[in-house]
Amino acid sequence: MNNYGPAEATVVAASAPAAPQGSWLQFPSIGQPIDNVRIAILNESMEPVRNGLTGELYIGGAGLARGYVNQPELTARKFVPDPCGDPHARLYRTGDLVRRYSDGQLEFVGRIDDQIAIRGFRVEPCEIESALNAHPRVANSVAVAREDMPGERCLVAYVVPAADAALSTIELTGWLRERLPEHMLPSAIVSLPELPRMPDGKVDRAALPSPRDESEAVGHGTVTARLAHIFASLGEIDGNPLMAALLLDRVRQVFGVTLTPDQLFESPTVSGLAAEIERRVGQPILAAGRL
Repeated sequence: MNNYGPAEATVVAASAPAAPQGSWLQFPSIGQPIDNVRIAILNESMEPVRNGLTGELYIGGAGLARGYVNQPELTARKFVPDPCGDPHARLYRTGDLVRRYSDGQLEFVGRIDDQIAIRGFRVEPCEIESALNAHPRVANSVAVAREDMPGERCLVAYVVPAADAALSTIELTGWLRERLPEHMLPSAIVSLPELPRMPDGKVDRAALPSPRDESEAVGHGTVTARLAHIFASLGEIDGNPLMAALLLDRVRQVFGVTLTPDQLFESPTVSGLAAEIERRVGQPILAAGRL
C-alpha cells in the first residue's frame, strides 16, 4: 500500500495499492481519501480545479490538527477556512501538487515550493518534466532554473534518453510547444546518460552540469545556451527596436546567421530562435551527450 499524509492530518489522509510496474501514471498515485477525510484540490484563488489539472492539495476532516502550539501566525497561514464547506471548518495547506482523475485517483506531481519564476512567469517544473516524460524516447527528465552568471536566470531541462534512443532538441522543443505555453519552454535541453542522485534517491540538482560547459561537444544545447546568454545580457526586448537590433547583430557575430526583425518578433524566444539558427547552420543536433 502507498499511504499519504502529513502529521497535521494525523499522518494518513489517503491510501492506495502500490501501482504496478508499467502503470500509465507518470508519478506515484496516492489513491483516494480515507474515511472521515476531506480532500480539496484548489488553485491560487482557492477555487476547485477540474479533473486532470494540477492544484494544491488541501486536507480537512475529523483527523485534522487544530494548529501549531504557540505559533498563531503559522497556524493562520497553513490552516485556512474551507471555501466550499462549513464556514467554521478548516483545511490544511499541504504544499503538495496533485491531479485528480475521473475515477477519483489522486496523482502526486510535486511540491508547490518547487515553483520557479522566469521572466515574470511562475513555472512548475513538474509540468515540464511530465510533458518530457510522456515522449516515447525519454526515460526520465528534470527541469530546473539555473543562474550560472549573475542576473542570468534560465530554465534548463535535463533528459535521459531511453535505451539506444536518438533524440533531437528540435523534436523535443516541438513536442513541448504542443503541450506547454511558450514561457515554459526550456532555454536549453541537456542530454545525460543518467540523472545524478543523492543517497535518498532524489535528484541531486546541485550536481547537474551547466549547459554552458564548454568542455562538452558543441550541439543544440550550446546554441541555445549561448543565445540565452545573449538575451540575458541585453535584458528585456519587449518590442524595443534598439535592443532588437543589438540582439540581431550579436546573433550574426556569434552564429554567422542574419535574421530579420520580423523573424525575431514572430518568435521572440530563445527556443524559437535557436531552432531557426540550427536550421540555417545545419550543424549536428546530437553530439557527445548533449542535445
